[in-house]
Amino acid sequence: MSVQTNRNLVLMMLPVLIITCAFFLIPMGQLILVSVSGDDGAMNYWQALTNSRYLRSMLETLALSVVTTLTTLAIALVAGLFLARNRFAGKSLLVSLLTFPLAFPGVVVGFLVIMLGGRQGLSAELGLLLDGSRWTFAYSLAGLFVGYVYFSIPRVLLTVMSAVEKMDLMLEEAARSLGASRLRIVRDVILPALKPALIASGAICFATSMGAFGTAFALASGINVMPMTIYTEFTLGANIAMAAALSILLGLITWLVLLLARSVSGANSTPAA
Repeated sequence: MSVQTNRNLVLMMLPVLIITCAFFLIPMGQLILVSVSGDDGAMNYWQALTNSRYLRSMLETLALSVVTTLTTLAIALVAGLFLARNRFAGKSLLVSLLTFPLAFPGVVVGFLVIMLGGRQGLSAELGLLLDGSRWTFAYSLAGLFVGYVYFSIPRVLLTVMSAVEKMDLMLEEAARSLGASRLRIVRDVILPALKPALIASGAICFATSMGAFGTAFALASGINVMPMTIYTEFTLGANIAMAAALSILLGLITWLVLLLARSVSGANSTPAA
């Protein structure tokens, strides 16, 4: 390889290297330094993993993210198959409505959940009408789950629809001609074909749920997910070192999931943004 070619490669990579250093390596390095500062030093990580409040927050965040991801995948799989393979009046409008949450920040999604399940929301009015009590779920993990699913469906749906459109229908026809049932076709043909897209988009859904802050902030009452815990440590507790340690742990778990998903699904499977 000539010197000129090497120089051109360096010049082409330079913008990427600058952006990586400016927006990832330097901030992450500073965050690590902050996490081991103070009297406790590296023990901040041990406290983050053993303190009951921090551990509970992490486990609740993990459980919520996993349930959100599985629910979103199930809904998006059914809806994506139907929308990709059927043409009907108003289909474009319906897809636009289903992907509309992409335009909403997390705080707006939280506000919509409050309008649905808050003390003055639709479910509360329905409860008053039926049994005289207010049915509320907005200010809990259930409300956060609804908000996360609503926020995540468009991302997974677009990926599933794109993958379904690229599937070879001849494989399904062959399976059907051999007497395979509809359930077996789904299990042995459709799901394997969509597996890379489902894993890739599911990983993005999981990562988004792990780090989502705006929706949790809007529904803050009674919610102790990790982004809220980090925010509380940083602002109210002024425990910057612990907030940094928790941020590193949260990012590390999310990164490992994304890395695993990429290795399983293949480098060519890219979920919709």
